Amino acid sequence: MIVGITGATGIAYGIRLLQALRAANIESHLVVTKPGEQTRAYETDITARDLRALADVNYGIDEIGAAIASGSFRTMGMIVAPCSMRSLAEIATGVSSNLLTRAADVTLKERRRLVLMVRETPLNAIHLDNMVRVNAAGGVIFPPVPAFYNKPQTVQDLVDDAVGRVLDLFDIDIGLVKRWPDAS
Repeated sequence: MIVGITGATGIAYGIRLLQALRAANIESHLVVTKPGEQTRAYETDITARDLRALADVNYGIDEIGAAIASGSFRTMGMIVAPCSMRSLAEIATGVSSNLLTRAADVTLKERRRLVLMVRETPLNAIHLDNMVRVNAAGGVIFPPVPAFYNKPQTVQDLVDDAVGRVLDLFDIDIGLVKRWPDAS
């Protein structure tokens, strides 16, 4: 599974996703944008080295010749958690200025599942148009909207639910989601 982390707020989703993939014994390939590194430093106490240690394979953002940039490299798909509006725009328009957006483009062209955990509010018409374009190309737009029927007690409960629901899209269940109607 390819995991992309951009500079949007919410790096906790990417971190938890990597932990969940490891728990499910699924090989992860990580690429982080430069703004993603800035957000990591701002929002967490985790070091860049510790973040990379959560993944099985790491790539630099400028490694355009990396395995994940080729359709011949088979993957389950890709999750961008969180996904900034800039990365969304590049993916929606087929612009690949870095490895993350190139890997997303390859994921779409190979008809593999691409899930973007977009993080922005409020949304303008450009954001919405870009989401529609990615959806029309086969991608899944997954804003991490919290569920409250499961009575979350902590921020971690909210993060776990969102990550668990994203993994559901790949038929991966490691017990992060409290299922309806058993959530109460």
